[in-house]
Amino acid sequence: MSFLGRIREGLSRTKQQILERFDEVVRSADAPERRSRPVDVETLEALEEVLITADVGVGASDRIVDAVRGRSPNGTSLRDLVKREIRAMFDAVDRPAAVEHHPKVTLIVGVNGTGKTTTVGKLANLLKKEGAEPLICAADTFRAAAVEQLEIWANRAGVDMVRAREGADPAAVVFDAISSGKARKRDPILVDTAGRLHTRLNLMGELEKIRRVASREVPGAPHESLLVLDATVGQNGLHTGACVHGCRRRQRGGLDQVGRHGKGGIAVAIANDLKLPIRYVGVGEGIDDLVAFSAEEYVDGLFEEKW
Repeated sequence: MSFLGRIREGLSRTKQQILERFDEVVRSADAPERRSRPVDVETLEALEEVLITADVGVGASDRIVDAVRGRSPNGTSLRDLVKREIRAMFDAVDRPAAVEHHPKVTLIVGVNGTGKTTTVGKLANLLKKEGAEPLICAADTFRAAAVEQLEIWANRAGVDMVRAREGADPAAVVFDAISSGKARKRDPILVDTAGRLHTRLNLMGELEKIRRVASREVPGAPHESLLVLDATVGQNGLHTGACVHGCRRRQRGGLDQVGRHGKGGIAVAIANDLKLPIRYVGVGEGIDDLVAFSAEEYVDGLFEEKW
């Protein structure tokens, strides 16, 4: 199934709860008798309510509403204006630079409970299907049973994993994984890290140590940090994710997990507020339920007139 098809399926609840109201606002604003005059206050307020309900966020919603407010009579349709503004938010985010050194080292980061471990397994599975030979590094030695959980996902994906005993130094596990990856010619190396908040100074210091060790073993490493956010918790997830992101000096990529029950608009807030590129989207619980993100198809899936 295509990305657009998976997004349509994953956003089915959004369509029922939100898009019908959005379509109602659009039809009213784009009616022939109303296209010849500025957008009224009632329409702007209704549009803002729809966007906030969809978890687009206050900042992105304000930007979209301002663009609609400035629409010239008989100009672009309201639907196309909204889609254009959202696309512009995604386009304004810098893309990660190409990796020149190998193996590529990718850190999977985020707060507790966002699905980092399952995402590592899904990502390894996706990359393997694309022809890569990933190696999983179990660097979350802080949470009980984290290594065992990750091992289950590694087996499902059919990829190798480097692990250590519970309570071991995560940086040492990363060192072993990079050494093993070089010897076995595995690339990329996906590092599952412990969930952490910026207030846990010991864990933040641990993450910096991981970075130092990785950079000594592979020039430029870690080459990418994927921040996992759970769309089902909406703006709360964005706030806690921002705390972790704010402590990152070299955040290269964003990874958003849009579950079947998520409202879906959180991806817009990630692009507008955190300025992070969204690399992948989770659309379910299975190992194949991770797809590469397409901004154009995402916007079509979120605000398409007819599915």
